Amino acid sequence: MASITQEKLDYIVKLLTEINYGSVLITLHDGQITQVDSTEKNRFLAKSKVASHK
Repeated sequence: MASITQEKLDYIVKLLTEINYGSVLITLHDGQITQVDSTEKNRFLAKSKVASHK
């Protein structure tokens, strides 16, 4: 198992604490973190349409 620098660990923890809904993807090459992607999801409820009677 490769060691993780404090800088990388701090960055990942920061992302995790800032995201309410979403994902954090950590990419490894040869056991080393080479990339971190984060995606935050925002969902909005659509107003339901009420059928009108004529």
